[in-house]
Amino acid sequence: MSIAKQLIKIGALKLDTENYFTWTSGIKSPIYCDNRLIISYPDVRNEVIDQMVERIKAEYSQVEVIAGCATAGIPHAAWVADRLNLPMVYVRGKAKSHGMNNQIEGKIEHGQRVLVIEDLISTGGSSIKAANAVKEAGGNVLGIVSIFSYNLKKSLDSMDQEGYVSDSLLTFDRLLDELTVEGQFSQTEVDELLDWRDSL
Repeated sequence: MSIAKQLIKIGALKLDTENYFTWTSGIKSPIYCDNRLIISYPDVRNEVIDQMVERIKAEYSQVEVIAGCATAGIPHAAWVADRLNLPMVYVRGKAKSHGMNNQIEGKIEHGQRVLVIEDLISTGGSSIKAANAVKEAGGNVLGIVSIFSYNLKKSLDSMDQEGYVSDSLLTFDRLLDELTVEGQFSQTEVDELLDWRDSL
């Protein structure tokens, strides 16, 4: 079963072209993806991690450290790091206001090649912020790997401007292709969804 079908089956991926969902940012979207649910389904999370590890071995074989984005990217980064027997760190949204005031927990040596793991990429802001923190800590960011990406122009442009490679197991476009082939969407609905995606 494909990643898309598995996410839909467990309720992590919901689509509604009539009643749009509201993201935390206030953006109205016909698709809502909550990959935090994956951690409760061992079969699904194993498939996700299998595919991530396969992608990493093929495309990012030089990686030395796995970095998880807080909070939803942390469990996936931990499982990936364990499978690959690599060090792991995680990146907070902002530095702590107490203790050592760390934004990154764990150890990155200067010049180490780091792969950032994210559960989801929408506008790309939080992923870029995490990657920038890794870079400021001396890491060499190889890329940002996520489970799902909306492929919004804003995120693609921002990643390009910052010089980061973004790689997702499932993208908005591949999801539409799969659901269209299965007859779950008409061409009119696909066009509407693409218009929404391209408007942001």
